[in-house]
Amino acid sequence: MADRDGGAGGFRKETVDRLLRLHFRDGRTRVNGDAQLLMAEMLKVFVRETAARAARQAQAEDLEKVDIEHVEKVLPQLGKWKTCYYRNSEPQLSNLNH
Repeated sequence: MADRDGGAGGFRKETVDRLLRLHFRDGRTRVNGDAQLLMAEMLKVFVRETAARAARQAQAEDLEKVDIEHVEKVLPQLGKWKTCYYRNSEPQLSNLNH
């Protein structure tokens, strides 16, 4: 689902492209539209999960309003895993400490 800025998942195409390029070793690497759509969808899920966890953190502190401190508290939970790859059709997680 594209938004009015030509992006998907609420993210501009240029934003998704720049985020992807942060991890490319070869500057000539190209990204097709399907890859950008998939990345935008993953970003949308990440942002929603961050917001939900931050809201739960605020509730746990008996607060009605989510503040940046709540987001900061939950970010380490979300960044724990660097990659998820598949070997023999089974998901395998690679921890950041490896």
